[in-house]
Amino acid sequence: MQPEDLVRDHTIYACVMGSRAFGLATESSDTDRRGVFVAPAPLFWRFEKPPAHVEGPRPEQFSWELERFCALALRGNPNILECLHSPLVEHADGTGRELLALREAFLSRRVHATFIGYARDQRRRLDADVRAHGAPRWKHAMHLLRLLASARDLLRTGRLALDVGDARPRLLAVKRGEVSWSEVESWAGRLADEAERAGRRTPLPAEPDQRRVEDFLVRVRHASALAHHPAGPA
Repeated sequence: MQPEDLVRDHTIYACVMGSRAFGLATESSDTDRRGVFVAPAPLFWRFEKPPAHVEGPRPEQFSWELERFCALALRGNPNILECLHSPLVEHADGTGRELLALREAFLSRRVHATFIGYARDQRRRLDADVRAHGAPRWKHAMHLLRLLASARDLLRTGRLALDVGDARPRLLAVKRGEVSWSEVESWAGRLADEAERAGRRTPLPAEPDQRRVEDFLVRVRHASALAHHPAGPA
């Protein structure tokens, strides 16, 4: 079975991400698609295991195998958690709907370290751009601010919302380079401070509900094994 076949034939959940999910799309925006597939159980019984992720087959499309997706989500990976909360769902079968019903089980105080860690990495790259070229990559600067605001609000409320809402005009002004780098730095600093304060009072649990997620994964694997060998062992 080719990797593209896993995506075409075994996707349980698919959504649109990027600027379109964040409410920041313009006429020139790409459509970034993300998804989750379940590799059939017999593929795991061979020495060569199925891929943990697949690029394509459509442009700007990237998918994860369910186990890899869940493992990353439990660690608080921002990209993965945002996929689970996309307002633009293109496909969800029964298993996909079960995965969506587990969204809250993946959330924990770990997101404070992961979201802020991603933001710090992005800030370092932006600072390097400023030193090398005199200006940052403005689109990346916009997404730094978006990520910090998202982290702050998640830590404050315990809920992950992707759409930037009323911040859209100002964020797009940053993308167009209409806001000075010093203003962006100041804005980013305020958001980071607010996220830090929110992290000390967050309603999120200390750890994700790994047992609940693992029970779901085992049920999915078991159902897949039975589907390929319904009569059981000889």
